[in-house]
Amino acid sequence: MTGPVLTGQWLTPDRGRRLLVVGPSLGTGVVALWQECSHHLGDHEVDVLGWDLPGHGDGEPSGEVFTVEDLGRAVVDLVERHRPGAPFAYAGVSVGGLVGLALATGRSGADDRLTGSAVICSDAKVGTADGWHERAAAVRRDGTCSMVEGSRQRWFAPGFVEREARDTAALLTSLEHADDESYARVCEALAVADLRPWLTKVSVPVLVLGGRHDQVVPPESQERLAAAIPGATLVIAEQSAHLAPAEQPREVAEVLAGWLDEEARS
Repeated sequence: MTGPVLTGQWLTPDRGRRLLVVGPSLGTGVVALWQECSHHLGDHEVDVLGWDLPGHGDGEPSGEVFTVEDLGRAVVDLVERHRPGAPFAYAGVSVGGLVGLALATGRSGADDRLTGSAVICSDAKVGTADGWHERAAAVRRDGTCSMVEGSRQRWFAPGFVEREARDTAALLTSLEHADDESYARVCEALAVADLRPWLTKVSVPVLVLGGRHDQVVPPESQERLAAAIPGATLVIAEQSAHLAPAEQPREVAEVLAGWLDEEARS
């Protein structure tokens, strides 16, 4: 097995500026999740390259087994195709955040090209193996459309759905249109993903960015994660739940840009 080949796209023009690679959460396309935040990052002289999970957004469906570490290696390959040999920083949400930890702990072959990793609304271990296997079975049986209502309740902070109907619809539509088998394979990757034993091996700057209203990875989990990673920075977005870049795009962009500036000075 060679692992997945990821579909990537520039979310800002590629102007040869500092590079930030951004990753999605389970059930979302990277454009729906990151587009507005990326627009604000472009104002901070950052070029943003996004990638989609298999069968999500523009990603090619996959029925093969893969791990979070495999996704990290695929991110490195993606960067090589778009910016050969270039250093890059990384920011990912939920499963995308786990991929960032795989990169930061050296489990995915980023070597010295990775300059820092922002772990957003994620943890070194998310959920339980039984829970992920149950969700994979449910999606294979009933399709990703069966996940929409539960995700509407988990993903967004109070008031967001009513206030931002268009953004809510775009994110939930990306879930509904995700390939069932690919979604199930991501669930199975999450079932076995556990990067806790390697957190002390992180040698690049890490930003842990959580949402105050996140039910999936609550703030106390973010605090424990940041405490376990040497030198990590912790920020809690007060008006966000599980999809911070979509819920607070300008604020998240400012936090990321400030972190990138600090990383460049260190």
